[in-house]
Amino acid sequence: MTLTLELLVLLAAIAIGARAGGVGMGLWGGVGLAVLVFLFGEKPGSIPGEVLLIILTVIMAASAMEAAGGIDYLVQVASRIIRRSPRHVTIVAPLVAYLFTFLSGTGHVFYPLLPVIYEVAMKGRVRPERPIAVATIASQQAITASPVSAATAALIAILGSHGIGLPSILLICVPSTLLGVVVAALVQTRVGVELDQDPEYLRRVAAGEVEDSKGTRDDEAPAALPRGAGASAGLFLAGVGVVVGCGLFPALRTVGPADARTAVSMPMTIAIVMFTVAAVMISLTTARADQIVRTKTCQAGLTAVIGILGLAWLGDTFIGANREVIIGGLSRMAEAYPALFSTGLFATSMLLYSQAATTQTLMPLGVTLGIAPAALTAMFPAVNGYFFIPTYGTLIAAVNFDRSGTTRIGKYVINHSFLLPGLVATVVAVSTGLVIAKLFF
Repeated sequence: MTLTLELLVLLAAIAIGARAGGVGMGLWGGVGLAVLVFLFGEKPGSIPGEVLLIILTVIMAASAMEAAGGIDYLVQVASRIIRRSPRHVTIVAPLVAYLFTFLSGTGHVFYPLLPVIYEVAMKGRVRPERPIAVATIASQQAITASPVSAATAALIAILGSHGIGLPSILLICVPSTLLGVVVAALVQTRVGVELDQDPEYLRRVAAGEVEDSKGTRDDEAPAALPRGAGASAGLFLAGVGVVVGCGLFPALRTVGPADARTAVSMPMTIAIVMFTVAAVMISLTTARADQIVRTKTCQAGLTAVIGILGLAWLGDTFIGANREVIIGGLSRMAEAYPALFSTGLFATSMLLYSQAATTQTLMPLGVTLGIAPAALTAMFPAVNGYFFIPTYGTLIAAVNFDRSGTTRIGKYVINHSFLLPGLVATVVAVSTGLVIAKLFF
C-alpha cells in the first residue's frame, strides 16, 4: 500500500512539473521529496553531486562561448556547409546538426540552423518537412554521443565506477547514434508528396501566406560577429579535445608523487578543463563575465540543473525506500528481457524533457538491476524520447520556421512530422549499440 501511494506521489510530481515546465520540474520534484520525507518518513536519497558539478562547469564554458559569439560563428560555418548542396539537404542538414551539437554539447546551436535549412530546402525544391524533421531529431541524438553534454556527464558519473568511461561511451554511442540519424535521413527522403503537390503548401502560396520557393534567397551576407568569436569556438573545441584525450589516455590525468600516483576522475577532469576554458575565453575575447549568466545556454543549463536536482533526488529517495520490492520484481524482468529497460528510459524522457534528468533518474536503477554497464550504455540513446509528444521547444520552433506548412503536428497530436524519424533513429541507435556492446564488451 505504501509503495503504491509513494509511486503516485512520484508520478504526480513528474506530471505537474512537466506541465509547469522549466525549473518547475525540479521544484515539483522537491515537493514530492518533501512528501516522501516528512509525510511518509522516508530517508532522503543521495544528491547527484558529480553530475551537477560537470553540468555547471560545462555550462559555464558553453555560455562563455555564446557570449563571445562562438555559437553564432559555428552556425555560420554550418550554414555554408548546408548551402553547398540544396538537392541533398535531407542528408546534409541532419549530419551538420549532429556534428555541431556533438562538438558543442548543447542543442542550442540548432535553433539558428532552422531558417537556413528551410531556405535551402525551398531553393532546392525539396519538401522542407524532410530535412527539418530529421535534423531536429539529429540534434537530440547527438546529445547522447557528445563528450561534453550534460547527459553524457551524468552517464560517466553513474557508470564510471563500473568500468564504463568516456572512451567506452564514445565507442558505443557515436557510431550507433550516427547510423540512426543516417538511416532516419534516408527514410525521410521518401516522406510525403513532393513540395509542388502538397495541398497545404499550394493553399498558402495561393493565399499569399508564403512565397513560392523560386523566390527564396540564399546569398545574404552573414551577420558581423564580435572580435574573438572564432577564437572562442576554437577554445571550446580544444577543451572538448582535451577532455576526450584525458578519457582515452588516463596517464594525462594521473597526478601525485612517483610512488603514489593516482588518476583524477573524469568528472573532476571535465570540471577543471571547462572552468579553465571559460576563464581563458573571457580573458582573450570581448565576452564579459556578467554576460555569461544572461545567455540562453546558461539559462537552459541552470534549468536542467534544478530539474536534475529535484527529480533525481526524488527518484533516488523513492527507489531507496522501496528497494527490495522494486529490485526484486524488476531484476527478474531485466534478466529475462534486459532490452525492455530502454523502453522505460524512452517513456521517462517523454515526461522529463531532459536526457540528463532521465539518465540520472533511471540509470542507477539499471545498475542495481544487474544490467551490464555496456548494455546500459547502448540503451543511452533511448533517453531522447521527448520528441514523441511534440511540445518540446525545438519541435515547436521547427514547425513555426517551416512557412510552407509541410512540417506539422497532426490532428491526433502524436501523428506529427517528427514521429517517424525519431522512432527510426532511436530504434536503430539502441539496436546498433547493443550489437557493439555484445561484440566488444
